[in-house]
Amino acid sequence: MTGTVTQDVAQPLNNHTHPSNRKAILMKFLSLTTILLASTIHAADWPQFRGPGGSGISAEAKVPTTWSDTQNLLWKTALPGRGSSSPIICGERVFVTSYSGYGDGDETATPDKLLRHLVCLDRASGKIMWDQTVAADLPEDAYSGFLTEHGYASSTPVTDDGRVYVFFGKTGALAYDFSGKQLWKVSLGKQSSKRRWGSGASPLLYKNLLIVNAADESRAIHALDKLTGKEVWKAASDKLDLSFSTPALMDCGNGRIDLLVALPSELWALDPETGKQRWSALTGIGGNISPSIAVAEGVIYVTGGFPQQGTVAIRGGGKDDVTKTNVLWSSEVASYVPSPIISGRNLYFVSDQAVATCLDAKTGKVIYQEPLPGISSSGRGGKPVYASTILANGNLYAQTRKKGLFVFKAAPQFALVAQNNLVGDDSDFNATPAISGDRMFLRSNRFIYCVGTKADR
Repeated sequence: MTGTVTQDVAQPLNNHTHPSNRKAILMKFLSLTTILLASTIHAADWPQFRGPGGSGISAEAKVPTTWSDTQNLLWKTALPGRGSSSPIICGERVFVTSYSGYGDGDETATPDKLLRHLVCLDRASGKIMWDQTVAADLPEDAYSGFLTEHGYASSTPVTDDGRVYVFFGKTGALAYDFSGKQLWKVSLGKQSSKRRWGSGASPLLYKNLLIVNAADESRAIHALDKLTGKEVWKAASDKLDLSFSTPALMDCGNGRIDLLVALPSELWALDPETGKQRWSALTGIGGNISPSIAVAEGVIYVTGGFPQQGTVAIRGGGKDDVTKTNVLWSSEVASYVPSPIISGRNLYFVSDQAVATCLDAKTGKVIYQEPLPGISSSGRGGKPVYASTILANGNLYAQTRKKGLFVFKAAPQFALVAQNNLVGDDSDFNATPAISGDRMFLRSNRFIYCVGTKADR
């Protein structure tokens, strides 16, 4: 094995039978994990980071391509604090996290004043239904360096079965019901990475398990009983340091699901029931790994790294070290923070430097690299894009931090459709958009927005 993983395994939970009927288009783009989330998730829900299955794809929505402060803006709600986490949607509820009290502009504030917020809004009106706060468990990383670029609420919540789960770094993982009642709270470690950048990965659900990449806090992947918070297994390794990537689930056929974890220089596949490592592969992507994994048609795409950046395609499945047999191609073209997306036979991303990129998913060949118009990087700490691109109705939606959201065709030729600016908000837009039905939800450091066509009012 390329990576040594230690497991702390408790008694496995009973499996739940998952639904088997889904539209064929979802099966083309998503792994079986889309339908393993929960029976209560509706077609219009966006239950986790990058939506159903973490794919970044909305298979049914027809959201508008143009909006502004006066056009197709259905509502706008001020949030109680900053954050880089994305909204999620379940039925008529929108959930989003924020932080306040420290690192929000008051230079006299101290870490003991830090609060995390879980906010629940009404999907139709944007009215805040409740706002639950949690005081920080100390010590906490100081608000300095690159941590100031994203802050203390960067992990997107995940929801199912009338519950919503959050990960607040050193303050731990927490579960709430839909009335805002806290059900449990569990610490997942108090360590810090070498660079003290704070947390970045978002939690995901698998059957009865809440799975969290707590590499920054404990150099471990944790699986918790979602009903009680009790640890079911832990896969620990010092190699996880600087892994900020949200894990992914992959259907390997014959009833086997692999839990995929991207970390510096390696990709791991774990058994999601036990945390035991099944196989691994060397990627050659060094430094920190931030983007999430993309999976399509049995192939895994990993990108990121600095200074050893790159993108690698790896055929899923196997046993032990599969580097020599399963690595299909590698490229030096990469995304540093935003996650990639697969559409048809192409892999797309808008890099942190605001370059729209399309690679042939079969070969890694560059189809195009097109800088988004009117954007330039301002150097250290000035990356113009943090959010990941999402796909809906044949269009790719790419949110920039300061220059609005760009819409372009999911096609092998770059074709810009629109650039949308909300000029009344000069704060950073770090969050990946979310989609529910014919509405798109955007989040800045000040507000959450709902855009949709006039007919949707």
